[in-house]
Amino acid sequence: MLVDSWYDPYLGVVILVRVMDGAIRKGQQIKFMAAGTTHLVDRVGCFRPKIEQLSELGPGEIGFITAQIKEVSQTAVGDTITDARKPAAEALPGFKEVQPVVFCGLFPVDAADFEKLRESLYKLRLNDASFSFEMETSAALGFGFRCGFLGLLHLEIIQERLTREYDLDLITTAPSVVYRLQLSKSKTDDARSLELHNPADMPDPNRIESIEEPWIEATIYAPDEYLGPILKLCQDRRGIQKDLTYVGGRAQVRYELPLNEVVFDFYDRLKSLSKGYASFDYQQIGYREGDLVKMSILVNEEPVDALSMIVHRGTAESRGRGMVERLKELIPRHMFKIPIQAAIGGKVIARETLSALRKDVTAKCYGGDATRKRKLLEKQKKGKARMREYGNVSIPQEAFIAALRMGDEG
Repeated sequence: MLVDSWYDPYLGVVILVRVMDGAIRKGQQIKFMAAGTTHLVDRVGCFRPKIEQLSELGPGEIGFITAQIKEVSQTAVGDTITDARKPAAEALPGFKEVQPVVFCGLFPVDAADFEKLRESLYKLRLNDASFSFEMETSAALGFGFRCGFLGLLHLEIIQERLTREYDLDLITTAPSVVYRLQLSKSKTDDARSLELHNPADMPDPNRIESIEEPWIEATIYAPDEYLGPILKLCQDRRGIQKDLTYVGGRAQVRYELPLNEVVFDFYDRLKSLSKGYASFDYQQIGYREGDLVKMSILVNEEPVDALSMIVHRGTAESRGRGMVERLKELIPRHMFKIPIQAAIGGKVIARETLSALRKDVTAKCYGGDATRKRKLLEKQKKGKARMREYGNVSIPQEAFIAALRMGDEG
């Protein structure tokens, strides 16, 4: 059984194994049953605690092997290693592939950094098999990568490492899932289905006949005393309760939930409500049609594509209000007022206004008629109006991640 693996720059992937039956020897041809790959063992050993090389590992022993493997992604934890010439009849039970929970896009601010971003992602993946990525193109943001993470904390760690270790300036889009759209006929093409990965690329709403979203069956284990808040959380996220059982002092509850509601901040809220005691597992059960709309975030009346998201119409107002309130705290003040709005199509559903920084233009007035001060203030007011018309608002990168971690406001 493959227990753990990590990347060594000199040895390649080092694999920690436990021998359940038979033996594993240096020079043996082995096969990974889940991955379907074969490799030649070139080193066998154990830790005592220093590395000690051995000729073989027998039943019940735990040690390490190397086989000139280049990527950790080829060595999934829980995989069964067997002899390539005389393979086992069946794999050891309990193996499950890692399931990313959060998907989002990573795009370089400077398009020239795209190749540098690609190399950086490959280097990070050497030591993190749970992180997945594939190339995607956005009409608004250019070339980037659609990445899968285990949660928002995992997303934040990867983003920080790319920024600090590889000196990359990135735009991180809002977490989302893959939607299926049914489009009506147009002059250029017939009715067709479309898979939507990035909310910023959503077509004309007038052409959309229906939107389907992925649903999951979630299993949550938690102590009895935290069950009430957890059930309320699931109900607030449009969950459908399927089962509730008790084992000792713990409860097991099964819910059907939209995956879109889970990837946003569900896991963080679940851990917060249960003080870290709740565990969460899920499996996808297909797609279902929902009343979904695209919510855009506008800063100074300009849409911010990285914060666009698809939400349920019933929760759009509360989600939008929480987003604009958080952005008001995160965006630094400028010399002019900045409106921050959440909108569905042309309808604004939430708004906050970031007040302007004010320079004391009357400091040089030491007396005289009050009209002198009034004239200076009127002149400042006109200047701010022109500045608001032509000024650009800079949103710091940390605001994109922090705006998504809405906590109790979600």
